Amino acid sequence: MTSGQCLKIIALCVGMWEALPATAQAPQVAGRVERLLTKSPVIDAHNDLLWELRDRYGSDLAKIDLQSDTSRLPPTPGVPVDLPPLMTDLPRLRAGHVGGQFWSVWIPGSVTGPAAVKMTLEQIDLAKRMVQRYPEHLGMAYTADDIERAGKAGRIASLLGIEGGHQIDNSLPMLRQLYALGARYLTLTHTSNNAWADAGTDNPVHKGLSPFGLAVIQEMNRLGMVVDLSHVSRATMLAALSASQAPVMFSHSNARALVDHPRGVDDEVLALVAKNRGIVMVNFNPGYVSQAVATYEAALAAEQRRYNAPPYAGLYIGQPERAAAALEEWKRNNPAPRATLAMVADHMDHIRKVAGADSVGIGGDLDGINDTPDGLDGVDKYPRLFDELARRGWSDADLAKAARGNILRVLRRNEEVARQLQAKPAPPDAVFTP
Repeated sequence: MTSGQCLKIIALCVGMWEALPATAQAPQVAGRVERLLTKSPVIDAHNDLLWELRDRYGSDLAKIDLQSDTSRLPPTPGVPVDLPPLMTDLPRLRAGHVGGQFWSVWIPGSVTGPAAVKMTLEQIDLAKRMVQRYPEHLGMAYTADDIERAGKAGRIASLLGIEGGHQIDNSLPMLRQLYALGARYLTLTHTSNNAWADAGTDNPVHKGLSPFGLAVIQEMNRLGMVVDLSHVSRATMLAALSASQAPVMFSHSNARALVDHPRGVDDEVLALVAKNRGIVMVNFNPGYVSQAVATYEAALAAEQRRYNAPPYAGLYIGQPERAAAALEEWKRNNPAPRATLAMVADHMDHIRKVAGADSVGIGGDLDGINDTPDGLDGVDKYPRLFDELARRGWSDADLAKAARGNILRVLRRNEEVARQLQAKPAPPDAVFTP
């Protein structure tokens, strides 16, 4: 058989496959993804279960059984009934082929100073107590090799990420101690600026990073803590990418070319991420996934202010019941659009196209968002997303990279850079506190 004949046969087979209805393709794709994720289970970079455990259950793990389906738990006394069901539990993590999870150590940006340090330590303690409570399912991990070892032992590797630079209280010694306790990334800001870095959703003050902010980057590189650029301003992204000697991450961000929101990563920055050998881990927040949802949310916020925005603004100022009724009428006349799983795949496609297959991953932000795209309502749904990517033509190699290979590489390179830097004397500013 000639090479030309072989190519014709291959083209015919591809055409026959594409001609099959989606229902006929689905079992083959699902089986392929099942095999792939069994071999290369997902490492998700961002889950906010820890704060939900604090907020809903007072950090008392005896009040919730994570071995049950937490989406079906009855309302918690004293907790608002309009909170969404929990999106995370151990059975669903297993069903979702999750092999590694960064638990977000988040605290409100309004908590600062020593109180922020205390609350951060409490959340780290909660994470470790959770792991200790379920040793057959969870295992703490501090390195890429630890993640691999946990998987071989049948456990879900549990890692810690600090979600706000304000949590170090402007102290490099505190940064070092958080690393010693297990934190393996630090998100430089949350939604507001801090004393040394600008957030993407606040008015700029530092034009990116202050001199102390650059010192934070240097010390993170020396420690082996990954620089996380989700939530930061574009200027902060550029400054950090220029300063970091190790690959950076966006633990839960999206492609700004698809949704024009400052939480996204534009194409110029994506190209720099590729050059840095970093990673963008895609967020499931509907307002970052769908431009229609983002536009609707902005309109809804405007309507809320139009009806009642004390002390000076609003058609029904000081009349909350009347304002609420007017808002409900507006919602009836303006139904909310929905984000979809396919839109999340669009973001992953775009990042792969611009930055390459080595720069994409998953950071769902589950239990940190009030709503999810259709089809992605819990940690058990990751295989559906990989099914969609497979149907779009992603190779097994690229799927495995997005599932875990890319973040493992980023972690390993950060560890390697840290070893190189620690071979030299510590810089004089390593103990500097502004």
